[in-house]
Amino acid sequence: MNLTPEQIAAAHKANLETLTGLTTQALKSIEQLVELNMQIAKSTLTDNVEKAKKTLEIKDVQQLIQHQSDMVQPMAEKIMSYSRSLYEIAQEAQQSMTKVAESEIKETQKKMQEMMENWQKNAPAGSDAAVQAMKQAIAAATNTFESSQKAVKHAIDVAQNNMNSATESLTKVVSSAAKASKK
Repeated sequence: MNLTPEQIAAAHKANLETLTGLTTQALKSIEQLVELNMQIAKSTLTDNVEKAKKTLEIKDVQQLIQHQSDMVQPMAEKIMSYSRSLYEIAQEAQQSMTKVAESEIKETQKKMQEMMENWQKNAPAGSDAAVQAMKQAIAAATNTFESSQKAVKHAIDVAQNNMNSATESLTKVVSSAAKASKK
């Protein structure tokens, strides 16, 4: 099977479009990450100035202990919020790139199937075994990809559940610690 210049140009164009889409998604994720970090930096600066002012107003050890315990819960909540935001940015990028990969794999499988059918039609007599072996290889590759895809999706679900559990646990611990320190 010979490729025509038009087919080669179309393949290059499709590859360029895919690359552009992936690059755009990567840049969007980087932009979100930079924006998140700028928000955190501004917020942290403001919070630290306020905490420093309050610290300068402390007159005894009891006030110092109360001041420190009052800072624990908001700090833990901000850390968890930042972690969730990072996870969401990463998850969005991963989902977008997975869609592209799935689309490319499906298109490649379709082209391979068309090529196999064309090859089978034009194959010389007695090459049935080779054609059958190629079909089995393509089927095995497809099954492997689908299994891998299911495993990755399962791992992402497990990671999401673990993140949610960790957030709940930390929130409970911090709330308990804050309540205990106020007593």
